[in-house]
Amino acid sequence: MQLILIPGFWLDAASWDDVVPALEAAGHTVRALTLPGLTSPDEDRSGIGLADHVAAVVAQIDATDPADGPLVLVGHSGGGAIAHAALDARPDRVARVVYVDSGPLGDGGLINDELPVVGDSIPLPDWSVFEDADLVDLDDTLRARFRQIAVPEPARVASDRQVLHDPRRYDVPVTVIACEFPTSMLRDMMAGGHPYVAELARVADVTLVDLPTGHWPQLTRPAELGAAIVDALR
Repeated sequence: MQLILIPGFWLDAASWDDVVPALEAAGHTVRALTLPGLTSPDEDRSGIGLADHVAAVVAQIDATDPADGPLVLVGHSGGGAIAHAALDARPDRVARVVYVDSGPLGDGGLINDELPVVGDSIPLPDWSVFEDADLVDLDDTLRARFRQIAVPEPARVASDRQVLHDPRRYDVPVTVIACEFPTSMLRDMMAGGHPYVAELARVADVTLVDLPTGHWPQLTRPAELGAAIVDALR
């Protein structure tokens, strides 16, 4: 299969480096993305919004050859919302979406407008901004590494509203790799009509997988994350 890996906030293509070997060893073709505004800390992010990130993923979808095999989008954190919008734009080209500690964001939703903004950017905040569940297994060494590689996120990506059009997105199978919270909680939320999972609950074919760790499994448990993605594609 052809895999497009979409990083979450503050991360670039290299953040997937420790996950990619398991995917390639399973025979998949992998393309990890660096989204607009995430190339360098010094990059101008003033004109970059959520639509620009979605367009970057759609361009990658359009650049793939269907003859090379089915296409799968893998989105981590805020990258899951971007993957969902790209799926909405090309529902006939995507065979599955894998959400890594994330899920599909519905029309009109925001990724996260509560993060501290500095100018046109959202730098990686102080660890105190995050919940304890986010930081599980993210020890001092990994925190230092994350801080070193983090690139400020374009502020509008977090606060622009999601725009969706095509209900065929609900027909594409998805896998959610749940890290912070167990899949049992997600199932209860879906059954209870919780708004946080309203879009996910409308998908016809949903598989939930547990990978207990914090919000950044590509840093804390990359080999296990790679194996979970491979399993999702079998």
